Amino acid sequence: PDAPVHRHMAAAYLHDTPLEIGVPNVVTSVLASYRGYDTLGEVTVIFTAGIGVLALLGYHTRRHNIQPPGIKKIVVLRVIAKLFLPLILLFALYVLFHGDYGPGGGFQAGVIFATGFILYALAFGLGNAQRLIPQRLLHSLAAAGVLIYAAVGIEGMLLGGKFLEYRVLADDPVTGQHLGILLIELGVGITVAAVMLIIYFGFVSRQDSGDS
Repeated sequence: PDAPVHRHMAAAYLHDTPLEIGVPNVVTSVLASYRGYDTLGEVTVIFTAGIGVLALLGYHTRRHNIQPPGIKKIVVLRVIAKLFLPLILLFALYVLFHGDYGPGGGFQAGVIFATGFILYALAFGLGNAQRLIPQRLLHSLAAAGVLIYAAVGIEGMLLGGKFLEYRVLADDPVTGQHLGILLIELGVGITVAAVMLIIYFGFVSRQDSGDS
């Protein structure tokens, strides 16, 4: 409790967040606003990880389905997966857009979103999952999320502010903060979900390709 970060930084964040950022979740205000540069770097690292997996493993599109032994016979799993997929995606959207007011945000939402499609791939096979969300779409989404994040910063500069200065995005500074945080969290969620699926498909699609 006597560390400088607790005696100075934490108190400042807790005191200034309601006035400057206007979001109840202090963690979101720190990650998305006060520490926006660092979070942009984290998203870029995740995007780079996806590019690295593609460069090392490639992406093998399967017309047939790859499933663990016995999965095809489990009808209950398929029924539950069909039932849960829309609920998982809906919950991911809730976590994304509720991140200003409670636990959540783009990183968590992206993981949950990808988990829904991974569950679908486990139940219905890799081929069906790849048809549901094609390779080109994943590649575009992985890049789009980073571009959305960077574009918000550039838009702030065009409006007379600094890079990732959200207050200039609207007439009211607090409204601008809300808008900026929402947009960059959307970009984070898109990139995280796409890269997770790229990594999963990259590894799973090789299991019967003869590669080691």
